[in-house]
Amino acid sequence: MKRRKLGDRPDGTRIRKIDSMHYIYPLMNTNRCDNEAYMKLSVDISGTEKFIREFNKAHPECRLTIFSVVIAAMLKLVQKRPQLNRFITNQTLYQREHINAAFTVKKEFRDEGDETLARITMDEGDTLESISRKVAEQIALCKTQDDESTEAMDVIMKIPGKKIVGAIARFLDRHGWMPGSVIATDPYQCSVVLTNLGSIGLDIGYHHLMNWGTNSLFVIVGSKKNRTHLNPDGSVTATREIDLAFTIDERISDGFYYARSMKLLKSMIEHPELIDG
Repeated sequence: MKRRKLGDRPDGTRIRKIDSMHYIYPLMNTNRCDNEAYMKLSVDISGTEKFIREFNKAHPECRLTIFSVVIAAMLKLVQKRPQLNRFITNQTLYQREHINAAFTVKKEFRDEGDETLARITMDEGDTLESISRKVAEQIALCKTQDDESTEAMDVIMKIPGKKIVGAIARFLDRHGWMPGSVIATDPYQCSVVLTNLGSIGLDIGYHHLMNWGTNSLFVIVGSKKNRTHLNPDGSVTATREIDLAFTIDERISDGFYYARSMKLLKSMIEHPELIDG
């Protein structure tokens, strides 16, 4: 069991060796939502779709989708690029203990259909196949019952004095004193939150971060589309693509680190075999 030091949190280790810029920046810019930066990534999924067809043919009991590939690639990216798994709270920079993802699930595709949140944690040795199984299991579970975070919110609604409850909750959250059972079910305590707008036929947009919790990375997956590109020699190439939109907390790393991370993510989605590499 990892030994904790003074200043660590149950869900994160305080980063003590830090340059002056990353030390002072959170002191000057205290709120996560005031430090949002946005990035867009276009991904060629021609090879990805072929990989998915072959994978599903060989594994009929485990259906792979573009969205599950994106989730698996994001989790592996966070593992390989640990600065993406940092968060700032109470003006202090932490390294998250676990690698996890939350994503929205629409129970029914109709106006009155409830929306719920699924959450998975990547374990040591997880592969594209095992992660896709976790995603499928969570989606199936959310289709039939409420997730634990929704159940907790339903209980909180019944407690009188909502302003006092909110103030206490924010205080506990800011200082890392929130009960572990709450952190374990809260999607905004995850490494990355994703939503698949492509599943409802929408293109990408940009989702805000939350000052609540510790999430510093939000990803939106858009719809599949065919695009044409004019090559330098004058020829035209047609590709099958999706767009990804990222909202990040710019305080946790620099643009160079993010740019290299996005390049690696693009490679893993376009070549899913690299996810297990």
